[in-house]
Amino acid sequence: MIVAQCQTLVSADLEQNLAGARTCLNEAAESHADVVMFGEMFTCPYETGNFPRYAEEEGGRTWKALSLMAKEAGVYLIAGSVPERDPAGRVYNTAYVFDRSGLQIAKHRKVHLFDIDIKGGQKFKESDTLTPGDSYTVFDTEFGRAGLAICFDLRFPELFRMMALAGAECVFVPAAFNDTTGPLHWELLFRARAVDSQCFLFGTSDARDGNAAYRAYGHSIAVDPWGKVLGMLDEKPGILVTGVETKKIREAREQIPVLSARRTDLYDVVWKKGSCRESGKTPVITEPLHG
Repeated sequence: MIVAQCQTLVSADLEQNLAGARTCLNEAAESHADVVMFGEMFTCPYETGNFPRYAEEEGGRTWKALSLMAKEAGVYLIAGSVPERDPAGRVYNTAYVFDRSGLQIAKHRKVHLFDIDIKGGQKFKESDTLTPGDSYTVFDTEFGRAGLAICFDLRFPELFRMMALAGAECVFVPAAFNDTTGPLHWELLFRARAVDSQCFLFGTSDARDGNAAYRAYGHSIAVDPWGKVLGMLDEKPGILVTGVETKKIREAREQIPVLSARRTDLYDVVWKKGSCRESGKTPVITEPLHG
């Protein structure tokens, strides 16, 4: 499996952001990518007030554009995350996944909202405008089962353990760490979660905009099940292409039996809401997009 991570620059212009994502996806497809991935909130500036303004319902303008991108390029598209509005008016930080024909095969709503106040550093409160999701998310591809999480979810190993126990072998994480947390925790957390879950982890960020109110760290990263960094970008726009050898998952789990050696007679991780999210396939939009 070849994974291409598109680290794009985000502006206040939705159409410009979608056009940049399409250009990056098409370039990635030329590298024979099987999976293409965008960053967190890649369609709007990362500010709490923007999320309701840019939010669309599932099946809306942005969803249609993403579905069509996947279909035209013939790739699996981990479509970063975008602000989603549900019929009741609640807004979520949502990641959609489309298969090679443009069908939606998964959807993850960010479970852990980014509410932080770092003394002398970053202050942010997603819960001012966002509602948290209530499911962990896994989905199937021709390469095996994968998991999906968004940014702050990365700090909660229980969530990744749930995905691994549900059969995930790769986990995709659209994310937007900042100048405060990025240098300290970005690589550390991705390597830790890869070792915890014995999965490949792919973290895709937006590129850094020095003039933005929230400056993304960039440094999109790919890590193998042994915790080895397979590749990482800097803060500028770019594409990270990684070949995945699935045998490394079996090797890690056989040689260091973290998952099978758990003492479930003493402790366990249980999802209290019940089963994981299993999104049904939604038909691709094939008509031309206008306006």
